[in-house]
Amino acid sequence: LVIAIFGLVGIGICLIASATHSFAVTTGKAWHVERQSLFLAIDLALVIFSLRFDYRLLKDIATPLYVFNIILLLAVMFLGHSQLGAQRWIQIGPLSIQPSEFSKAIMIVCLAAFLNKRLETLDSFTDYLPALAYAFVPFILVMKQPDLGTSLVFMAILLGMLLISGFKVRWLMYMSGALIALMPALWHILKEYQKNRIRVFFGAGYHVIQSKIAIGSGLLTGKGWFLGTQSQLNFLPENHTDFIFAVAGEEFGFIGIFIILLLYLIVIWRGLTIALNAEDDFGTLLAVGITFMFMFHVLVNIGMTAGIMPVTGVPLPFMSYGVSSLTTNMLLAGLLLNINMRRQQLQF
Repeated sequence: LVIAIFGLVGIGICLIASATHSFAVTTGKAWHVERQSLFLAIDLALVIFSLRFDYRLLKDIATPLYVFNIILLLAVMFLGHSQLGAQRWIQIGPLSIQPSEFSKAIMIVCLAAFLNKRLETLDSFTDYLPALAYAFVPFILVMKQPDLGTSLVFMAILLGMLLISGFKVRWLMYMSGALIALMPALWHILKEYQKNRIRVFFGAGYHVIQSKIAIGSGLLTGKGWFLGTQSQLNFLPENHTDFIFAVAGEEFGFIGIFIILLLYLIVIWRGLTIALNAEDDFGTLLAVGITFMFMFHVLVNIGMTAGIMPVTGVPLPFMSYGVSSLTTNMLLAGLLLNINMRRQQLQF
């Protein structure tokens, strides 16, 4: 797990350096690479420090964390500043923090603690309704920003935890059918740019076209680091964040993206292994929530860049540029390690 994550972070920093090369040449500073590397060092220190504490202590602070999460998301509505048509960020000095990124980690901890207390009583569909309501509140607050991508991540986390806690597949099918029936009504609450992203999925859009050109032009071995024309000539939008996988395809080719996908497979495999071998239900729920979050991010982001899923603005874990995203992912990876360490200590 550690080797795979370090591999992904290292590749990500190399790709960020290439994607922001023109900016670095213009300003004379590799600002994005320096910032990402600095916070990587800070995050590593936080992860190492967090391993000293038993993850089960998180159960005791789950309720205050949930309240803090709601307050933080409400603060974005009143104090946040807009960027790219959405109000998702809070400015703290020179830092621009995206609370919805951290709310994913908080939601995993809170929902795991919530379900863990009720595992013995979960039998009928109605027994799961409080859990659905518990996740619904932050889901709505994030949707209001609007941030459809993060809202869907909440649903992926909830899905993983419900399934591992005994939620029946047929209930899931009924809920999916109801959601499909509500699609016409849900369409009217989407922002116009979100509707356009879905329209693009069924047609053609500039972002997706340029992304597919970049990935396809990489062929087997790629054009070479710093030599991707779509990225270097700024034809590919958001190439250091949402579309960084397209940069990888163009510059490293099929071989490069095969290695990246293999590293993600290792992360997901190790996450599920840790979940199945955890010594307590709380650890299992935590590990499943984290793994489903990583899995959802990878599938949606890569599907988006390849043109087989709508553009949702979901970053690629450990690789996309972004302090909030990197910190959240590193802390959750540290939590997986914590769960595995406590299991080994108990066995010893």
